[in-house]
Amino acid sequence: MAKCISCAAPLPANTNKCSYCGSYNDVDLNNRHSYTAIQRRPDRLCPHCENPLQTININGTVLIERCEYCFGLFFDPGEIDILLESTVPNVSDANRQYLDNINKDRHQANKKVKYIKCPVCRTLMNRRVFGHRSGVVVDRCKNHGIWLDSGEITHLMEWKKAGGQLLHERTIQVEKRTGRHKMTRDYTGASPSDYADKSLGVELLEVVVSLIGKYFAD
Repeated sequence: MAKCISCAAPLPANTNKCSYCGSYNDVDLNNRHSYTAIQRRPDRLCPHCENPLQTININGTVLIERCEYCFGLFFDPGEIDILLESTVPNVSDANRQYLDNINKDRHQANKKVKYIKCPVCRTLMNRRVFGHRSGVVVDRCKNHGIWLDSGEITHLMEWKKAGGQLLHERTIQVEKRTGRHKMTRDYTGASPSDYADKSLGVELLEVVVSLIGKYFAD
């Protein structure tokens, strides 16, 4: 049986969180990714802290914006997929029990639902589940990209490594074959052109939310 890298206690099956000390034991994902700060972006503000974001180079692979105060991350369209593929490649199987345990461990029951503004255009973003059984609700601007709060990118990496993206892709294929593909879908694997939602109902909702934001903004 595997042991916790922090306290040496036995690890339960299908989980990477120690039930004794609470440490995460997936070494590849638990360690901080190396990054290099490049520049500050006064044209992109953190939706929580209202401070200019900092452009960083993650593992020499992808450039993203990061808040150095709350550690949130802003990804341009397609950048999340690039980062996930570069850090968690070659996943060949899915472990549903592991996925359930990841979401249970990561779930923040006391986290309040809050609509936040896009760092670029300052329009209220939509909240969408990232992918099938990911347990991560992202904030998305249809024109500029996706915001992740601190810790959510690690959650997505664990989700992918447990086979979550494979299940997502299989689900999409089944829906296409049976003609039940969702009108309002998530945006895992979307190219930049896919960020334009084709659902009239969703577009109308976005307009309403945007108007509410303009009238009730601080």
